[in-house]
This record gives sequence, C-alpha cells and structure tokens, in this order.
Amino acid sequence: MDGEATGAVEASAPDRVARHLRARITEGRFPPGGHLSEGALGQALGVSRNTLREALRLLCHEGLVVHELHRGFSVRELTVDDVVDLYRSRRLLEGAAARQCAEAPPAARLAVVDAARLGDDEAARDDWEGVQTAIMRFHQAVAGLAGSRRLDESMRQILAELRLAFHALADPDRVLPPFVDRNRVVADLVLAGAGARAERELVAYLDEAERAVLTAFGRRGGTRPVGPTVGADAAG
Repeated sequence: MDGEATGAVEASAPDRVARHLRARITEGRFPPGGHLSEGALGQALGVSRNTLREALRLLCHEGLVVHELHRGFSVRELTVDDVVDLYRSRRLLEGAAARQCAEAPPAARLAVVDAARLGDDEAARDDWEGVQTAIMRFHQAVAGLAGSRRLDESMRQILAELRLAFHALADPDRVLPPFVDRNRVVADLVLAGAGARAERELVAYLDEAERAVLTAFGRRGGTRPVGPTVGADAAG
C-alpha cells in the first residue's frame, strides 16, 4: 500500500485499505471465520493501526467483517438467509443489466466475454480457485453493462459476500463446470445484444446457482470450526 505522508492521503487511506481487503475476500484469500490479525495486516499493508481499524470498521458496515469485544476482527460467516438475500439482489441487479446489454458499449460487452473465457482457461487447468475468481469477474462485468458506478460498487460488495458463501462448496470441481459453460452462453447472448434472452438465461442460471450453494450450506449443517488467523500472506 502507499504511504500516508499527507493529510489528503491519510483521509483516503481507510477507503483504499478497505478496497484492498475487499478484493482479497472476493479472491477467496480470507476464509469465513478467519481472525484478522491487525498487527500482521498493518505491517503487510504498510499502514497505521488506526487506518487499518477504520478500514475494518468500513467492512463491518458492509457485512464482510465482524468485531467482537476482546476478540478483535474476523471474517463474517454467512447464514442461509444471507445467501437467499444475496441471490435475490443479484437477480434484480444483474438481470436488469443483462436486459439492456444492447445499449452497452462494445468494451463492456467484451469484458463479459473475456471473463467467461478466463473461466474456461482456469477450468482447463483444473484451477478451481481460479475458476471461482473468474466467475466473480464475470458477474462484475455483467453488472458493468449498466454503466453505473454506484451499481458497480454495490456488485463488488455483493460478490465479496458471495465468495464467503463459496467456501461452503466442498467439491467445486464437480459443482462449478456447468456454471462455467453457462457463463459462455450468457456471454454470447450479451455480445449479440440479445438482452431479453440474456436476462432469462442469467436468471435461470442464478436460480440454479442458489440451489447449489444452499445445498452446500445444508451439508455443512450451519457449523464451522474456528477459522485460521489471516495475516501477511493473505494481504498480498
């Protein structure tokens, strides 16, 4: 992270740190329940303890991190109700964005195609962590079709929470391949500007994905051992 030499930089530092940590959550680097070591994270990111704490408080407001007295900060563990609400939000946001894909600039549509291809490449390498990250990028690109900075920010938060839910998938190599294929179908429709068909395909896709994640939560039984401490390695 950049230094904090001026007041202007200091004022923006918590937001920058929060964005960095949110991205690490979206990439699957911070597991649900994992304790966030303030000392290790602050040293790895090169920021003061106060700046780090303010960033973590921002993530608490977003529902990604929790704080407990005498225990500090940890990555939030989602509930079944959280998962249902996430997918309800996604159907509304992504569905509307896909519906207006014909109005989106070519670069926005190509971003959807590129993200779908990345998923194909990661699956071919049997890199299922990489596949999950590619899926996150794909759905961020779908939201980007709307051309709204506010919706982009909302989607980033939704996807960070969703990645926490993905940790419940015990066998991603079995669960994820059909969704990699469906990403490609949606991407082709987006590229063609077939908004109504893209929306229908995407909503059906999200319905199926929600069932898969909820099934994984059911197998987990709503319990999870205490998570590891998250420090310098995950901050990179």
